Amino acid sequence: MSETTQDGGVAVSAAPPSPDDGLSPAQLAEKYGLSVSGARPGLLAYVKQLWGRRHFILAFSQAKLTAQYSQAKLGQLWQVVTPLLNAAVYFFIFGVLLGARKGIPEHVYVPFLVTGVFVFTFTQSSVMSGVRSISGNLGLVRALHFPRASLPISFSLQQLQQLLFSMIVLFAIVMGFGSYPTWSWLLVLPALTLQFVFNTGLALIFARLGSRTPDLAQLMPFVMRTWMYASGVMFSIPAMLADKDLPLWLTDLLQWNPAAVYMDLVRFALIDDYTGKYLPEHVWFIALGWALVVGVAGFVYFWKSEERYGRG
Repeated sequence: MSETTQDGGVAVSAAPPSPDDGLSPAQLAEKYGLSVSGARPGLLAYVKQLWGRRHFILAFSQAKLTAQYSQAKLGQLWQVVTPLLNAAVYFFIFGVLLGARKGIPEHVYVPFLVTGVFVFTFTQSSVMSGVRSISGNLGLVRALHFPRASLPISFSLQQLQQLLFSMIVLFAIVMGFGSYPTWSWLLVLPALTLQFVFNTGLALIFARLGSRTPDLAQLMPFVMRTWMYASGVMFSIPAMLADKDLPLWLTDLLQWNPAAVYMDLVRFALIDDYTGKYLPEHVWFIALGWALVVGVAGFVYFWKSEERYGRG
């Protein structure tokens, strides 16, 4: 502020004190409701943002599913052909050459094996897609503002849709070997729901890890293959351990393995002669526990790094 003096000069007077004098930048931002661009929202606000993007998540998963085999002549049939070919290879190597059918009735082994391959592939594909969900979509992450968890969740949803499509063939195989629809088949729904929550939690964990370490995508096939061999995809864990002198904790660890738990629940639901003796005690509580622990922990772990995705 200035004013003219009697001799024609200009005198400058001090500006009146501001009520914001002495406030730090953080205090000023809080006072005027300002926030850092791209800052991580609160957990509940983040959940609300995800719910608001539910149509995008569904549409993105469907688009990825459609595009996955768009260049192949058989198209979407590869969703079924691929796990069936894997099952045929495992049947020849493990069922015929290595005698992995031990403890399983001969007429049950084929549906046992195919069910295991289909269900484990659901988890395997969800994890592998999750690893690349951020690092493989950096253009989208940097161009648009949206909750980043939308990507690994949509990839898990894509794998669920693919599995449900494949279940038609699985049902036909199971019926072809003498197990026909009963009320127990409805148990497939809660089993796959729990597995989907578990898979999504794993996908979120590995999406965060993969966003910082792209080389993890090269390592994961070896990790998943080891997990598959330890999960009873090709053999019955109780039957294989029956004559082994192993510590009790190791036996429990193999049977409580989440991949084995979800496979066994689906087998128990669909295959008449796959009875409760093949399942660990309290199997449904174990399945629920894995889903809740990994699902919630994976979501929180991913959310804590929300503002860093795509920033190099």
